[in-house]
Amino acid sequence: MRAPEPIRQHTIAVLVDNESGVLARVIGLFSGRGYNIESLTVAEVDSAKNLSRITIVTSGTEMVIEQIKNQLDRLVPVHTVIDLTIEGPSLERELALVKVRSTGDKRVEALRLADAFRARVVDTTHESFVFELTGATSKIDAFVTLMRPLGLNDVARTGVVAIKRGVEPLVDMKTASQGEKFR
Repeated sequence: MRAPEPIRQHTIAVLVDNESGVLARVIGLFSGRGYNIESLTVAEVDSAKNLSRITIVTSGTEMVIEQIKNQLDRLVPVHTVIDLTIEGPSLERELALVKVRSTGDKRVEALRLADAFRARVVDTTHESFVFELTGATSKIDAFVTLMRPLGLNDVARTGVVAIKRGVEPLVDMKTASQGEKFR
């Protein structure tokens, strides 16, 4: 009997036309096939060429990840699909705003932990703080976990953004032109 294929998390960058309905089509591909999106970010990256970048964190077996990439690549507004998890070294970061409501010793402890995590205080009242924290998802998860017993009140997270390390771009933005696939 064969051991089941391991499920792994992958970060996929997708360069698409910046037009209405594109994000809905990408999300529809995932929901229609029962794939889960763990994190999703999207923003325009080149206004002159009307291009946006979607960064998706998803999990699956290697076969499922390959299916996802192939199906994304077939969508008309998609120019390129890059699996940053296997493409080579990359950086992943997330931004979180974390609100903690506390007084006394718990307030002091929240400030001490925030300093250790390099979180910035971006708002304060006599009863609460809002901390801004950037870093790997695991760092943010750890900070949120530690803030729970200290009065965690609210959390807002951006989702993962990722980029390849070094000089190599996802695609050459200088030669990228609308309507064609990039490789």
